Amino acid sequence: MFFWVIKILCTTVGESFADYINETLGFGLTNTTILFTVALVATLIVQFRLRNYVPGAYWLAVVLISVVGTLLTDNLTDARGVPLAVSSVVFAVVLATVFATWYAREGTLSIHSINTTPREVWYWLVVLVTFALGTALGDWTLELTGWSPGLAILLPAGLIALVALGWRVGVDAVLSFWMAYILTRPLGANIGDFLALDKSEGGLALGTMVTSVIFLGAILATVVYLSVTGVDRTESRQEELGTA
Repeated sequence: MFFWVIKILCTTVGESFADYINETLGFGLTNTTILFTVALVATLIVQFRLRNYVPGAYWLAVVLISVVGTLLTDNLTDARGVPLAVSSVVFAVVLATVFATWYAREGTLSIHSINTTPREVWYWLVVLVTFALGTALGDWTLELTGWSPGLAILLPAGLIALVALGWRVGVDAVLSFWMAYILTRPLGANIGDFLALDKSEGGLALGTMVTSVIFLGAILATVVYLSVTGVDRTESRQEELGTA
């Protein structure tokens, strides 16, 4: 549960923080993309050197990759004029290709099997593409439906609920995980838009800065809690049970 809570918080930050740096601070798409890509590469270098799960490093990587994934779609849409329908299809094909190659080489797509460097490379590559695809699909849905941000939250939330229900009744756990993982991106983006956009656009008018601060603060508080308590470290709990 902690994983999914922070994941949704990160996807919201990916939308609001990128918009804040790009538009409010006037960095522009290119400079914002370079800034966050450099930060992501540096964080992933640290992440790959770690031998164990460290909440701070892992979730910082997820926050940054959510921003970079968002910016990939934004660059194609805003800077290159690529239609959202096209980028959605392209990223879907790329994601399917990465999944197929990962499975062909490793024989599994389960996150519980990520215990080698090559598998971790595949994992982060998939995460990046899921954020880009989720951004494109979310924006394309809004473009097609014309829904307000608040109403748009219900679609990915409802689909995630269906995935969870399917998992409960026997749908493959790995398939369910990755479907939910992709769907949390448009969910988080719609939540971010709902909070940040003006009331005339169907939002709550908190602005991108306030929205980013709220969600970054929530992520920080949760990561600190997990770092102190270790409640999300299943391997540690199994060891404790084994020695009890």
